[in-house]
Amino acid sequence: MTRDPAEPPAAGSHPETIVLIGPPAAGKTRIGRRLAQRLDVPYIDTDRVIVAAHGAIPRIFAEHGEPHFRRIEREAVHEALAAPAVVSLGGGAVLDVDTQRELESKIVVLLTVTEEAVVERIDNAKRPLITGIDAWRRIVAERAALYASLADYTIDTSFRPVAPIADEIAAWLKENR
Repeated sequence: MTRDPAEPPAAGSHPETIVLIGPPAAGKTRIGRRLAQRLDVPYIDTDRVIVAAHGAIPRIFAEHGEPHFRRIEREAVHEALAAPAVVSLGGGAVLDVDTQRELESKIVVLLTVTEEAVVERIDNAKRPLITGIDAWRRIVAERAALYASLADYTIDTSFRPVAPIADEIAAWLKENR
C-alpha cells in the first residue's frame, strides 16, 4: 500500500476522483473548493456531509464518542469516493483501513502545513481533537507517516494563497494524468 510519491499514478488510471488529505487546519476545504472550480468538477467535503446528516462534529464526539464518529465518517468517505469529484477528507479519515484501501485507486494529494502557520488557523476552530497546538503537534506526529504513504503528490500550504496552491495541484494533475 505504500506509494512512492516520486511516481505519480499512471496516466488516465483514475482521473475521476482527486482526494485531499492532511492534518487538521492544512486547508483541505478551502483548497478543495478552489481546485474543484479550477477543474470544473464537483466538490465534496466529507466533514460537511457528516454535519448535514448528523449535526456538529464536536457534538457527535461529546455525545457518542470517537468510535461512533469514525463509523459515520467511514460511510461518508465511502460514498464520497464513489463520485467523480475533488474530495476533502477529515484529518483522521485515513486512519480507517478500508479507507486506506479505497485510496489506492484514487489520486491522493497531501496538504501539509507548518506549526507556525497552523497556530493562526486553529485559534478559533471547533475541532474536537485539537485543543491547542500541543494536541495538533501530537496528531501530526502520529499520522505523518501514514499521510505520506498514501500520497501521490504533496504540497505545503503554509502562508500561501489558496489560488496558487490549487493551480499548482491542477498543473501536476494535467502533467500526470
